[in-house]
Amino acid sequence: MRSISTKKLALAGVLCAVAVVGSLFSFPVFSSKCAPVQHMVNVLCAVFLSPWYGVAVAFVASLLRNLLGLGSLLAFPGSMCGALLCGLVYWKSKNLLGTLCAEVFGTGIIGGLLSYPIAIAFMGVVAGSIGYTAYVVPFLVSTVGGSIIAGVLVTALKKSGALHSMQATLSH
Repeated sequence: MRSISTKKLALAGVLCAVAVVGSLFSFPVFSSKCAPVQHMVNVLCAVFLSPWYGVAVAFVASLLRNLLGLGSLLAFPGSMCGALLCGLVYWKSKNLLGTLCAEVFGTGIIGGLLSYPIAIAFMGVVAGSIGYTAYVVPFLVSTVGGSIIAGVLVTALKKSGALHSMQATLSH
């Protein structure tokens, strides 16, 4: 049991590092910094770890990105909602397409809508200057890109037989 936890924790650390370094490849839209690599990491956490590890990785990556000046406060609701939803879908269904759609919905719609009150409360955005759906489109752009990358990667791993082997290693 201890070996499994160590392997999962190590993978979570690597995926967190990938998300932070990957945020160097971000683009600004409104007051958010869209980072597609974070969404790829969310899906990989769902496939290899669990929803709970996914949320933890998203939180730590968002915290590090903010501390390093690579992200905004909007990284928290976007990444964490997507990680939780896609993790739960994969955990229950093992369906990759459903997992990718859950990441897009969790980050793009739920995370985008939750970003509105955070932007107003903590980032000095004037409520009348933007609509409550202002973050949905940029979050959707970011998460669709990251989800496509994750989908291609996981599909390639599955076709090569490596996906099953990697998942088995993490569960034994």
